[in-house]
Amino acid sequence: MKLFLILCSALFLSHASDMPRSTQLLVVTTENWSAPTGTLQRYERSGQIWKKAGKAIEINLGRNGLGWGIGLHQIPEDAKILKKEGDGRSPAGIFRLRQAFGYAPYQINYPYEVYKETDHCVDDVHSVYYNKIVDSTKIQRDYKSHERMKFPEDYYKYGIVVDHNHITEGKTSQKGAGSCIFIHIKSIPTAGCTVMREEEIKEILLWLDPAAKPLLVQGTRQEIESLLKQVP
Repeated sequence: MKLFLILCSALFLSHASDMPRSTQLLVVTTENWSAPTGTLQRYERSGQIWKKAGKAIEINLGRNGLGWGIGLHQIPEDAKILKKEGDGRSPAGIFRLRQAFGYAPYQINYPYEVYKETDHCVDDVHSVYYNKIVDSTKIQRDYKSHERMKFPEDYYKYGIVVDHNHITEGKTSQKGAGSCIFIHIKSIPTAGCTVMREEEIKEILLWLDPAAKPLLVQGTRQEIESLLKQVP
């Protein structure tokens, strides 16, 4: 009930100029900054009211918990834990969802990319392609480490790119602030992604509406209230 009231009150608060007015939220809440697990609840706006969509699901996060990421939110001035490359933490904050992806075509309304073995997400901080997904056959590779976007395991069979530390107009990804953050399939804590079972992510993919400008809001119980107040 408290979270529902926070969502309703957030409608009337000021927000960052580049934050979209979303009508779909994925809200991930953890017990503390070190917790590698949490709960994801979907919400959708009906008129001026936020309502739960579907049941809450148990998810896994980075093996070392959360750290403040770079997104649409304001990072507190007294923030003690910031997301860094290789820290084993998932980003806390408010983030756009860039696009969905998978190993084969999937008929959904949300933008969806089919990736192959040669598609890489670059996590080498020295590369000009840092935090980008590239077709390695079409570029001159300057990186020594990367995430393959398709491999024998089903981890990326279905996924969503989280717009963390992303290159936008007038801005570039901050080197070393974390890269290649996804929502995808897995049953154990990760290097920094948010993961769940295959049937759960498929349900989310079918629910996502590009016109709703969905956002991921991710934080500890202590911080989630202040984050939700930033959502227009």
